[in-house]
Amino acid sequence: MAAHRKPRQFPLGGQAVRTAATLALASAATATLFEGSGHAEPALTPAQVKAKVDQLYQEAEVATEKYNGAKEKADRARGSLDRLRDEAARRTDRLNEARDGLGSIATAQYRAGGLDPAVQLALTSDPEQYLERAALAEKAGERQAAAVASVHRELTGLRQLHTESAERLTELQGHEADLRRQKAAVQGKLTEARTLLARLTAEERARYEAATASGRTGGGSSASGDAAAVRADRGSLPRGPVSAPNSRAAQAIAFAQAQIGKPYVWGATGPSAYDCSGLTQASWRAAGVSLPRTTYTQINAGQRVSRSELAPGDLVFFYSGITHVGLYIGGGQMIHAPRPGAPVRIAPIDEMPFAGATRVT
Repeated sequence: MAAHRKPRQFPLGGQAVRTAATLALASAATATLFEGSGHAEPALTPAQVKAKVDQLYQEAEVATEKYNGAKEKADRARGSLDRLRDEAARRTDRLNEARDGLGSIATAQYRAGGLDPAVQLALTSDPEQYLERAALAEKAGERQAAAVASVHRELTGLRQLHTESAERLTELQGHEADLRRQKAAVQGKLTEARTLLARLTAEERARYEAATASGRTGGGSSASGDAAAVRADRGSLPRGPVSAPNSRAAQAIAFAQAQIGKPYVWGATGPSAYDCSGLTQASWRAAGVSLPRTTYTQINAGQRVSRSELAPGDLVFFYSGITHVGLYIGGGQMIHAPRPGAPVRIAPIDEMPFAGATRVT
């Protein structure tokens, strides 16, 4: 009987319980550490952070110019739709007037003892039926025929306007969807850049901001560094009239000079903030010249010139995608709106990859 008896279970003592628990926790922590290490974000050196931030700001500027282009198209589509709706309202008023005229004729004929078939036709509530049988209007008298023809014209015009309005509305909705996509892209790039910059130590960030303020690199900047850069830019401005090939170029440069120190805001066209193409557009607008909104359309807004032919007032473009523009002021310098955190300033044109130049005519 003793051979088949179940062995007695001895509970662990206090020390043994603590030891077992410690080992279990250590094992779990080790497993978590190894599991998490496979997904940990790699550490970046300060130089890598700076390079990545510069890249993100460049990508944000690409998205900004796409946003500007989508907004320009959306504005045109919205304006076209508004004009079509206004015209439809005017045609509706004219149609009602024409029908009122037919009503007067019908009233007169009824009092005279009869209603002309052509008038009955024009007063029908079914425009399709009217249009199919409009030839009967020829049987009406001269006054009736003119009134019926007026109703016919207005109905035909309204139908065409409604079709065009539906097309413009579809176009507008497509541009607005593109606007939302590009806005999200810009905001995403800028948020990622700020997150990366937050990884730097205070000392590293200070060095980076100082370099940004002097125009040697991109990214965020400090208020004191920006103020110093703006003072230096204004101190380097030529005294007296601007040297330019014509009065309009001189006016554009003078306007751009007055904007030095104002912040970069993507999508902005002034007067308190600008993005790069917004600044050049506003500068030439001050000289009486209308430029398109985006970098990749501004480059085709005049005569192309080589780098060796540059003259003050020319538009200078950068990067292979034509995503940045500045206003050349001579001496290898330009005025431009660099990027978020860096205000409008003077900079050398060789600080970015040169892509081409255009002389506004």
